[in-house]
Amino acid sequence: MLFVPAILGPVRFLTQPAHDLTYSDVFMVPSRSDVTSRLDVDLTSTDGLATPTPLVASNMTAVSGRRMAETMARRGGLAIFPQDIPDDVVARSIAKVKAAHPVFDTAVTVSPTTTVGETLSLIPKRAHGVALVVDGGRVLGIVDPATAEGTDRFSQAKDVMSTDMLTVDSGASPEDVFNALHSSHQSLAVALGPDGALVGVITAKGALRATIYSPALDAGGRLRAGVAVGINGDIAAKVRSALEGGADVLVMDTAHGFQEKMISALQVARDVRDEYSAEHGRHVLIVGGNVVTGEGANDLIDAGADIVKVGVGPGAMCTTRMQTGVGRPQFSAVLDTAQAARERGKSVWADGGVKYPRDVALALAAGAGSVMVGSWFAGTYESTGNLLQDADGRVYKESFGMASARAVKQRTRDRSAFSRARAGLFEEGISSSRMYLDPARPGIEDLLDWITSGVRSSCTYAGARSLAEFADRAVVGIQSGSGYEEGRPVSQSW
Repeated sequence: MLFVPAILGPVRFLTQPAHDLTYSDVFMVPSRSDVTSRLDVDLTSTDGLATPTPLVASNMTAVSGRRMAETMARRGGLAIFPQDIPDDVVARSIAKVKAAHPVFDTAVTVSPTTTVGETLSLIPKRAHGVALVVDGGRVLGIVDPATAEGTDRFSQAKDVMSTDMLTVDSGASPEDVFNALHSSHQSLAVALGPDGALVGVITAKGALRATIYSPALDAGGRLRAGVAVGINGDIAAKVRSALEGGADVLVMDTAHGFQEKMISALQVARDVRDEYSAEHGRHVLIVGGNVVTGEGANDLIDAGADIVKVGVGPGAMCTTRMQTGVGRPQFSAVLDTAQAARERGKSVWADGGVKYPRDVALALAAGAGSVMVGSWFAGTYESTGNLLQDADGRVYKESFGMASARAVKQRTRDRSAFSRARAGLFEEGISSSRMYLDPARPGIEDLLDWITSGVRSSCTYAGARSLAEFADRAVVGIQSGSGYEEGRPVSQSW
């Protein structure tokens, strides 16, 4: 049977859908292509921010902190600091992100007298897996778990450190660093500045990544980060504080964005932003959400949103649909809102519901300018939580929804005990969930490799060299549950 693609917005369907669709409901068919390599594909976001990688770490307390923001920006994406963090803490964190090197990873550092136990507890904060022993700005040695294995936890770092380490000049190219690591059989290089001071560290894989990813940088060449702002309280003051704290994008955030309070908050944010821009010459885009319809997108754009955040209920920590029946299957929500935003010269972020690289690709094919990821990124070294172990020795981090009782308790910490207790009765999210680290992809960079590899490959199948071409050329079909299951790999024979 010959299928003639049906036109519905930017995506061409093989057959006209009769109902709203999730990512699992759809698939993309190959088109004739002259794109011969994944590396020929430009993944620059189409949301107006033009980040080199179209991925955003969600403004969830269990996901985005300084480490996540720094690493995401180094690999071309963004992370959004949650609204629950005090303004002064956010400003300090952003300052540290912007002080970080755009190529070399920030090292975990300890003093010579730090105990081995404390040193080992700090190492999982970064994916490179070691701690540097530093004294007076000088690197004395390296501690890794293998080096410290079997030693007294109250002994000191200087007693177990190895002095066999490779140092490189901070001006060295990634290829030179890779070659030096390869020839020396070292797992990690320590980058030093002209004065011998520590700049950062880099692994062989990190050197390769530095040749594939471009960092997301501000006008001053520093890593970028965003800040979420709630729609309650003194909006003008909070927006001004976020801008003065160095935010490169503002996210006006609430679960139900299609409401009067969000519209008025966006109007205030736009006015404060414009005033700040006139004073400082720095224009910051505003994201508003969440909505799921073109009508909702248009209202937020009218109120001042440059980007509309899309998604009600698709997130792993969200119970909204089960409790309220409210929401919309995410693929159709993105498709509808992206079309409305495009007609206004704006864009959308697809927020939630992605579990595999295919889902990210389909969100971009539906017209999303970037894709926001939450719980998937919570299970990484760089997320904010502490690394924990279950009874079987599997490592995980705790995640929780931003409308859960746990998050509400944090958000209302300045209210009276009575007010906080009453607010805690209304919960629409999971307060504690275990997000296990994937042994094959335990760091955020591992996940970014997997996702971007899949998205690049999707673009080659569509014959697209950019995300704008991808949304224009993608042809999508609708599948049954068994069709989806057919595409899943199996880990052993049947």
